[in-house]
Amino acid sequence: MFFSPFLENAGSVCVKNLIAQLALITSLVMTSFAAQSADVSSTAESQFLPVEQAYQLTLKTNQQQLSLHWQIHDGYYLYRERIGIKQFNNGELQKFDLAMPKGKLKHDPNIGDTQVFYHQLIAQTTLSNTQPLTVKVSSQGCADAGLCYPPHHQWFSIEPSTGQITAIDKPKPEGQASPNTSSNETKGMLTPPTWSALKLLSMATFAFVGGLILNLMPCVFPVLALKGLSLVESADISVKQRRIHGLVYTAGVVTSFVAVAGLLLILRAAGQQLGWGYQLQSPWFVAAMVYLFFVVGLSFSGVIELGAQFAGAGQSLTEKSGMTGSFFTGVLAVLVASPCTAPFMGASLGFALSQPMIVALTVFVALGLGMATPFLLLSWLPGIARLLPRPGRWMVTMKEVLAFPMYLTAIWLLWVLGRQSGVNAAMLVLIGCLLIVIALYFWPRERWQRGISVMSALLAAVILSSAMLNATASTTVDTSDVTTYRQGLLEELQQDQQPIFLNVTADWCITCLANERVALSSATVKQRFDELGVRYVKADWTNQDDKITQLLADYQRSGVPLYVYFPGGSAKPIVLPQLLSVDTLLAIFSKSS
Repeated sequence: MFFSPFLENAGSVCVKNLIAQLALITSLVMTSFAAQSADVSSTAESQFLPVEQAYQLTLKTNQQQLSLHWQIHDGYYLYRERIGIKQFNNGELQKFDLAMPKGKLKHDPNIGDTQVFYHQLIAQTTLSNTQPLTVKVSSQGCADAGLCYPPHHQWFSIEPSTGQITAIDKPKPEGQASPNTSSNETKGMLTPPTWSALKLLSMATFAFVGGLILNLMPCVFPVLALKGLSLVESADISVKQRRIHGLVYTAGVVTSFVAVAGLLLILRAAGQQLGWGYQLQSPWFVAAMVYLFFVVGLSFSGVIELGAQFAGAGQSLTEKSGMTGSFFTGVLAVLVASPCTAPFMGASLGFALSQPMIVALTVFVALGLGMATPFLLLSWLPGIARLLPRPGRWMVTMKEVLAFPMYLTAIWLLWVLGRQSGVNAAMLVLIGCLLIVIALYFWPRERWQRGISVMSALLAAVILSSAMLNATASTTVDTSDVTTYRQGLLEELQQDQQPIFLNVTADWCITCLANERVALSSATVKQRFDELGVRYVKADWTNQDDKITQLLADYQRSGVPLYVYFPGGSAKPIVLPQLLSVDTLLAIFSKSS
């Protein structure tokens, strides 16, 4: 088959990432509140000086001798190894040797032992002649309080014969496009997609395959597995009833995807910049999802029985209301799949959301059909159903075991909420979970005790409207090896001709976090980054950010993760797969170096 090489590779990486995702959620849960205490407060960044004030640079020249004098503000320092000067000549940069004193030895948690300068630094270089020249001075520093600035570049025009030095903007090589005539291609971005019948068919196929793979995601799989168990347990129902359940489940999945697509297209037409998984940028939605997974876990554990209206499990499958259960199981599957972007999904969804409504809806329907296909096949092909184990006690045990991923997902979402709104918001939602337990405990008792149940449920609902759940400003700050994305940053870094690795991620994206744990945190990859001098740029989409949404749209993506490698120089950027491995990254680095 045409797609077999892709599926084989995607399957291997997907299994590895699935295992990593399960382990990752556990790891995140264990460190969530510790991470909260280590976060920089949302107002901290405003306390830091602008880079020009923190490191004031003055140049002086005496014929062929050029002196660089930095006055460094108290509490700030410069890295010795990040200081340099180059001459701009006919579009080329030629490095000068720079004489500097030894710096103070400092242990940096990211780069180890290094030399830094506090208070002031005087460095000198010798000019080759007394002709006018243009130089670029580069430096990078940090504040003791924790903020590290990206590399800072300053340009100067020097007249050695007169000693006149003037700060200037970066000169442009001859023939370079001006900002007014720049296009998506000159920025390294992809041109807006156009569609044809063949293009639509290929994107719909990619969406279908992506939908299939979504079933393997750790939040979706327990729901699908339990629905499959319900077919096994009710093996005595007619073939016709089983097929109807499969169609109703498929209708629930497809309807949910179409509803999401329609809402996205309507909001985008109104000027909103939204993408796949945008609802998880709302702390209120995340809090509601914590409740949802917590209650589903209680149901799987046998603490409560939600019946077919929610999970469509057990003997109630043969009842009339079981159809409702099948439909809403499909809705639930789509709901819990929203933090994930499977292979093949990114390009197809990005294409869909940039096209007319009929094209977009076609791609989303294909995505829904792909996600619903495994259960649909199970319900329509009796031969597959006969291969499943016979009903027995093991099904009850299996159902109870599947409760644990639900609890784990609820705790992970609580961690996401803590990252978005702070530890107090997470604690408030925990209290809401306790109120839900109280409501469930008193509901089956005497009528007067149901008042306690209703009151507890109402209080849990009121928590979702608390102002404490408001999203706080992003607390991401630069470190010496990670630069926080901001508008215009990529263009600035590309001017240095250095390789750049762009990682667009979010705390609620399981695939993103698994990729960082499996591939990007690998010692081998980090070493390769250092060898190539790669600038690592991270764009955090955990909370709504129109600039990052536009960045995704520039690369025809509607959700995270997005990985783009800029090899440097005039080479075009490379959009990487959504599931990463160490081998994949090393292969791309080798091809482009």
